[in-house]
Amino acid sequence: MELGKEQADRKRKKLIFTVFMLLMGGLLFFTFFSNTLQSVTLPKVRTVQAAAGGLTYKLEGSGILRPAKQAELANPAGWKVREVLVKEGEAVKKGQKLVLYDSGAAERELEDELAELKKQRIALQNVQDQFIQATVSGDDSALRTTKRELETRKLDISVQERKIAGLREQLNRERELLAPFDGVIKEVNAVEGLASAGLPDVVVSSGSAGYLLEIAVDGPLIGRLGTRAGQNIEVEVAQAADRPAYRLEGTIEEMADAGARSYGSPENGAGTLEAVPQKLLRIHVADSGLKGGEQASVKLEQASSDKGWVLPNEAVHRDGEKRFIFKVEEQLGALGNVFVARKVPIETSAVNEGETMIPADLLYEGDLIILESSEPLQDGNQIRLQ
Repeated sequence: MELGKEQADRKRKKLIFTVFMLLMGGLLFFTFFSNTLQSVTLPKVRTVQAAAGGLTYKLEGSGILRPAKQAELANPAGWKVREVLVKEGEAVKKGQKLVLYDSGAAERELEDELAELKKQRIALQNVQDQFIQATVSGDDSALRTTKRELETRKLDISVQERKIAGLREQLNRERELLAPFDGVIKEVNAVEGLASAGLPDVVVSSGSAGYLLEIAVDGPLIGRLGTRAGQNIEVEVAQAADRPAYRLEGTIEEMADAGARSYGSPENGAGTLEAVPQKLLRIHVADSGLKGGEQASVKLEQASSDKGWVLPNEAVHRDGEKRFIFKVEEQLGALGNVFVARKVPIETSAVNEGETMIPADLLYEGDLIILESSEPLQDGNQIRLQ
């Protein structure tokens, strides 16, 4: 009997142990399942390691070389074109006639004004006769009246003569288009029988003063590179059918304000655009092989003297005037390590068109920086790595 009691007690203990193990196994299963399910719902992030070093600033641009000495000659009076005397590519001399205009209306106006002057002179003669008659008759009242009339007529004639002189000068100046200097006809837009359509009638250029390349550059980049007027810069002239590409030295002749361009990036926030001031660089080159119209480009690189952590611009975010990044922080947990997004404010930085450099004391080697997230992040949010 004692043996049966002992066996029953042993079975009961075994059952209790089995139930306990099942409960513990279930608890562990549901704990791990819950953690796995939670990890799936966490924001998924893409990361990159920051690189130690400095930024490289690049000035790049291209354009068409055009003669430094070029004149766009417009139809001076808007008259119809009577005759075009030149064609594109033709060499011209200073003062040479390029276009003749239909000045018939202006000539008729001048004739009308000459007739009016003649009438005024006849009227003046009549007043002079009246003045003589008043003088002979001794009529003081009539004498004063005719004297005033005489002065008025003389003033009218003086005004009319100046008007006629102005019309003659305008007619002589605007009835034809003249070359302002020795050069080559680059463009002819004048069409016989038609008035101008908004374009210059003729474009004359000369390569004697060299050629200009104009490129637009971000103003802050100019400051970082220390670029200045008078600085020499290498210009590459693109390959053409009759010659290979080659380099020549140019000079920055002028740096002019050129408005601003709108720039949007992830650091600015969604839908936010930043205005970046622009500078127009005019680069002068001189070479006997140039003709104008060649494609040319410049490229200038300079590494920054400051060092820090370099990361992509898309990793930098903005909240008003404040900027920050998110780095990944690994924390120990009871059931394994977890990853947390940690917000790192940025007080100072340097930026080029693709990268941002932040101070070296903000990160440690190997820190992962969050580039993008499947959901908006807050400081301390748990995350899962991609």
